[in-house]
Amino acid sequence: MFDAHVHIIDPRFPLIENEGYLPDPYTIADYRKRMARFDIGGGAVVSASFQGTDQTWMKAALAELGPGWVGVTTLNLDASDEEIVELDRVGVRALRFNLKRAAADITGMTLQALRAYDLVGWHVEVYIDGQMLASLQPVISKLPALSVDHLGMSDESLPYLLDLVDRGARVKATGFGRVAMHVPDTIRRIHAVNPQALMFGTDLPGTRAGRPFEDSDVDLICDVVGTDMFAVLEDNARDFYRLPPRMRSLPPLHRGDPPTLPLRREDLPRLDPDATLPLPVIEP
Repeated sequence: MFDAHVHIIDPRFPLIENEGYLPDPYTIADYRKRMARFDIGGGAVVSASFQGTDQTWMKAALAELGPGWVGVTTLNLDASDEEIVELDRVGVRALRFNLKRAAADITGMTLQALRAYDLVGWHVEVYIDGQMLASLQPVISKLPALSVDHLGMSDESLPYLLDLVDRGARVKATGFGRVAMHVPDTIRRIHAVNPQALMFGTDLPGTRAGRPFEDSDVDLICDVVGTDMFAVLEDNARDFYRLPPRMRSLPPLHRGDPPTLPLRREDLPRLDPDATLPLPVIEP
């Protein structure tokens, strides 16, 4: 599995109060303990509103998580080309535009997104509610590569979201406990438009969500997308974040049976020609 949306809240680094809220710590050790029963082969660490534009925590997290993990960060609009290139070198692969919990200079963000895409191929991930998605669709549809968090958040966003999906946008199947929609139906409709669009993520630790990620969320996704479950749980995201595909071993056809070995022609049993009987001729 590839967890395309994780927040790491490391108490070693400063936080910024957002709307009167500061989260509890949620370390990499906490995440690994929570997800121990799953085969997590990588993921995306996502910058949250209470982390501002600080990059020290992101660099530390990616260094500790190791290969297979990438970063999605928020930058000052005046960040230099050199800073973007350096962050790409340590594993950052996308910009995050948090349009739900922060004031935004849409023009400045768009120019930054185009610059980062030209420099290092970064895409943009937007956290946005339904009404704003409708109003900003003409702007964000012009971004060269785009992902929308948490299924677009609400039913009212779905027509606009499906139009973006049809144009190539990706959608994170995340945050089921924070959305206002019928999740299975939304996943089904997105998947029908583009089977490559959906990307699974836990959204852990689920700060300010109605409920955090539950193991049954994975079952829900698998039930809806069926045989495309590996694409949604891993392959789509690895492709979008420009990571190599992860090879999966196929189970044996008959578990527990000893493998068969090929026989050479000279090892085949030889029959006595006199012991064979000719087949009778069948008249038409």
